[in-house]
Amino acid sequence: MLPLTEQQLRSSFVNASQRERKELTIPDLADIRWDQLDFLGWRDRRQPQVGYVVAEIDGAPVGVLLRQAEGRIRSRPQCSWCEDVHLPNDVLFFIAKRAGRAGRNGNTLGTLVCAEFQCSANVRRRPPTAYVGFDVEAARQQRIDALREHVDAFVRKVMDGD
Repeated sequence: MLPLTEQQLRSSFVNASQRERKELTIPDLADIRWDQLDFLGWRDRRQPQVGYVVAEIDGAPVGVLLRQAEGRIRSRPQCSWCEDVHLPNDVLFFIAKRAGRAGRNGNTLGTLVCAEFQCSANVRRRPPTAYVGFDVEAARQQRIDALREHVDAFVRKVMDGD
């Protein structure tokens, strides 16, 4: 992912109001290892139920504001984005208001995602060798590509609100 400025982040959100964009908490951009990210995701320190995801769609940053769904998930779910079955972290159900008129009318999308958006790190972990001759690097790259496809598809669905 290409490095982004605070202004680029704030202006990228397609399903947030002007007020929400202005008030969102930006992570410390100097500490981010952009080359290790397939998307930028973070939780709001002031509003723990709010999360933000910014992905590159057609070469431009597109941000989505997410809200953690209320209630508890009864069993340990699998993240819909990284699809990691050996997760070292929790997975939560997040809801995103769709962009445009659909979002203003209450239309939303939901997804199961790693609680702190650690998907990029999860897919880069070395997978276990499945059999003799198993190409570990090819498997890792396949997981990275799948993550990018899943995030891209979700963000595009939010963007296509109308």
